[in-house]
Amino acid sequence: MSAAQPHLLSVNVGRPQPVDTGQRSVLTAIFKAPVEGRVRVRGINLDGDEQADLTVHGGPDKAVYAYAIEETRIWEEEVGRDLGPGAFGENLTTEGVDVSGALLGERWRIGTTLLEVVQPRLPCFKLGLRMEDPGFVRRFAKASRPGAYLRIVGAGELGAGDGIEIERTSPPQHTVSVRLVSDAILNDHDLIPQALEAPQLLPSLREWMTEIRP
Repeated sequence: MSAAQPHLLSVNVGRPQPVDTGQRSVLTAIFKAPVEGRVRVRGINLDGDEQADLTVHGGPDKAVYAYAIEETRIWEEEVGRDLGPGAFGENLTTEGVDVSGALLGERWRIGTTLLEVVQPRLPCFKLGLRMEDPGFVRRFAKASRPGAYLRIVGAGELGAGDGIEIERTSPPQHTVSVRLVSDAILNDHDLIPQALEAPQLLPSLREWMTEIRP
């Protein structure tokens, strides 16, 4: 990761829009763009942002999605084109933070908000639409660069340039990162026992992992 002071590179929002898959039209809000100024963060969303399918996106445990610009730059090298902030449908593009390496339950202070790391992003076909490559979903899963969903613990405002302070006073008492959870689900079920060690693992994920563990 970059040696830069942890900060927000951009805040990105978007509303659902129809996209032609070649077989049908689907609504998706994965196309997000940077916005200027302060953005209100409250409830289960950022002002100006929405999700298209609330059965699998959004809600308190997927309120805010963060992705590191360092990982975006790796993707740019691998796909051979510019992607930039918001390319993965993230609300927060960070710099200087190992987002995929964040621990479950870790808390971030950004602007006047308090956010908590909850779970990794598990890709669906809409990421393939965004990248114009149906095979990108599998590629994303295998790359172990999932980014992190955060819940809103304390409402407030944030904006590009704000520092990101990771709380160190009461850190999670485990070593389970969002990357490990993603890998346990998508790449290597032998990692499931290790993922189950985190008390902050979502009950729904815990139940599913317990059922399929080796």
